[in-house]
Amino acid sequence: METGYKVFKAECFKRIHIRSNRFDFEPEITVKILKQNLRLYELPISYYGRDYSEGKKITWRDGIVAIWVLLWYRFFD
Repeated sequence: METGYKVFKAECFKRIHIRSNRFDFEPEITVKILKQNLRLYELPISYYGRDYSEGKKITWRDGIVAIWVLLWYRFFD
């Protein structure tokens, strides 16, 4: 969920109100797509992680936020 590209048909995306503007975008959009009973497809990608000196800004705290957002939008939104 936290790597790769997100591709949507316009009609699917227009029905979703996005509140997030940071790393919590991905869990929010994932939950909202699944709540519409739309199918998610995963495609393999090549991934080579960056370290902080190369521009990596996401930390373990962002993982906690992602879990919180998944639970919040799944059960309370």
